[in-house]
Amino acid sequence: MVHVRNLQDAPDAVFDVRGHVPDRLAETAREKVAAAFRQAPEPVLFARVKLATAPDPAVERPAMAQANVDVNGRPVRVQAAAPTMQEAIDLLPDLLRARFERIGGRREASRAPKAGRHAHRPARHVRPPGEREIVRRKTFAADTQTPDEAAFDMDLMDYDFWLFTDAETGQDAVVYRADGGYRIALADREADREADREADREGPVAIPLTVSPHPAPRIGEGEAVERLEALGLPFVFFADAGTGRGKVLYHRYDGHYGLLEAMP
Repeated sequence: MVHVRNLQDAPDAVFDVRGHVPDRLAETAREKVAAAFRQAPEPVLFARVKLATAPDPAVERPAMAQANVDVNGRPVRVQAAAPTMQEAIDLLPDLLRARFERIGGRREASRAPKAGRHAHRPARHVRPPGEREIVRRKTFAADTQTPDEAAFDMDLMDYDFWLFTDAETGQDAVVYRADGGYRIALADREADREADREADREGPVAIPLTVSPHPAPRIGEGEAVERLEALGLPFVFFADAGTGRGKVLYHRYDGHYGLLEAMP
């Protein structure tokens, strides 16, 4: 059960408003997320809410509401796109409460991704391939985690993938959703190509997990871009041609690329 906290205990969210968003809607968003904080299982230390409208009138769901919340040191992100800003804001409380429920009842959390769980996501801007560039790079010390922990954090942040250090093998790895469950891919070219079932891992795994039999290709960033475009996937996991460390090249919502890499 999620512990209900006093509204006065939650911090006032920092707001980032972009585009035409009436003040009354910003205030509505403030009230709704503050009420949702009451259901957080642990103290909410910080919250940032972004309200933005797409400048292109042809966008099907031009309104986007996003909340980034620090729940006692654990980051949580939710986002919703809708035809109107009111509709996008109305989605935030339910999304936040669903994340809080997962934190509060982690052991009983769903073992598999739910169908349609990303229906609220903003649509990606379609940019011609020749105009796409890597506009964001992030290097970080990847946490050492089990696949369960990595998948849990990925779902809390509403990401397509999660780059981490696999606790069992010590390798750079990525977990993502596949075939109604989750899949892990390893960066080491000598990885066990037969390890494609949960039973092949030494530690217990709660989530439905398969292990990719294919190691990450050891290539450069240019080749990664070519592979991403050729496969038509939201991201590609690869090992840097020089360092061998894991990297993920992915499509951003603005139509450009982002690059996430484990610290050398």
